[in-house]
Amino acid sequence: MLRGQRRGEVVTGRFRRRLVVLCPLLAAALLVSCGGDGDGAATGEAERSRPPNACPADGCRATITSATGAGGEVQLTFDANFDADLARNHFHVFWDTYTAEQVSDDAEPRFRVQQGNWVPTDDNPYTTSDEVSVKVRQGSTRLCVTAGDRNHNVIDPSIVDCRDVSDLL
Repeated sequence: MLRGQRRGEVVTGRFRRRLVVLCPLLAAALLVSCGGDGDGAATGEAERSRPPNACPADGCRATITSATGAGGEVQLTFDANFDADLARNHFHVFWDTYTAEQVSDDAEPRFRVQQGNWVPTDDNPYTTSDEVSVKVRQGSTRLCVTAGDRNHNVIDPSIVDCRDVSDLL
């Protein structure tokens, strides 16, 4: 309540103008000060200091180190020079019926190619499913991985690794 205002009294005149200006400012201040996941200011500070999509100088690289059968699907294990996180850099897994340029949300405007199918994941190991299920491979026998950013765009389509999994199909 404002000074001099009684409970239930409607605020008018110059007090209303002050509230119109102050309320949005107070709401913004509360949102900024209350944001986060409960870990306090240190977490927010650490989160802001982490680069959103940092790659080493030689680029984000992921390789398929193993492929095994997994109940009719294929389980892949990756080795990467970055920490996979869907909110940051992660893996784009796809059958080689598509190119690395096609497994990107910006395939058409950036590479002028039709967008293909892939699964973005930070799972390691990862078991094929959905758009990369063995059931939708269209005759392909090679699974591939490349790095994607937080917007699901391929970071560098020249850095891709594929593995023949025909013995698991």
